[in-house]
Amino acid sequence: MKKVEFNVKGMSCEHCVATVEKAVTELEGVKKVKVNLKKEKATVKFDESCLTTHDIISAIEAKDFNAEVM
Repeated sequence: MKKVEFNVKGMSCEHCVATVEKAVTELEGVKKVKVNLKKEKATVKFDESCLTTHDIISAIEAKDFNAEVM
């Protein structure tokens, strides 16, 4: 398991947090997602044999937020 933190820009409310969490949770190999609205950050624990940080960023950006590895 790998744990990576991402900067997530564009979130303005708890609905945004839920949208990001749902998008990432649906990816195969993701074990845990924690999104912090105030810090504009997402912490993701995932199986790196199933997906990459790029896959996670793509899932977040598909929901119209900007993301990058911290």
